[in-house]
Amino acid sequence: MKARAIIIEIICGLFILLFIYAAVSKLLDVEKFRVQIGQSPLLTRMAGFVAWFVPAIEILISLLLTIGRTRLLGLFASFGLMVMFTAYIVAITQFSEHVPCSCGGVLAKLGWTEHLVFNVGFVVLGIVGVILVSTTEKANANKLGSITTTQ
Repeated sequence: MKARAIIIEIICGLFILLFIYAAVSKLLDVEKFRVQIGQSPLLTRMAGFVAWFVPAIEILISLLLTIGRTRLLGLFASFGLMVMFTAYIVAITQFSEHVPCSCGGVLAKLGWTEHLVFNVGFVVLGIVGVILVSTTEKANANKLGSITTTQ
């Protein structure tokens, strides 16, 4: 049981580190981020909104991951956001002649293949985190139920 808790903490910590780092790097130069998003054929019309919305969501998800009661929701949201980022990478590399990178910091230095592998790795972490937290919560609820029925 202790190993499971440690793995959950590591997964949540990795997501928090990733999302806070990404959000801060985007917000430090939000205009550059907006321009890069505007170059995407998929996001041109929504660039202004996306430039603020994505970092805000990354910060919100990080907060959800820090609170025990909202951790499962945070992991579902982390998984969903990484699936969307991964789908965007696949779409932009397959269907666009111009492939702008709107990632900040160190992530901007990754090639598209490395970026895809990185994202898929975090998608897998999201799945593992959801499974571990949900089964832990279910086991804890069963223990609590058995304690209250025996008293």
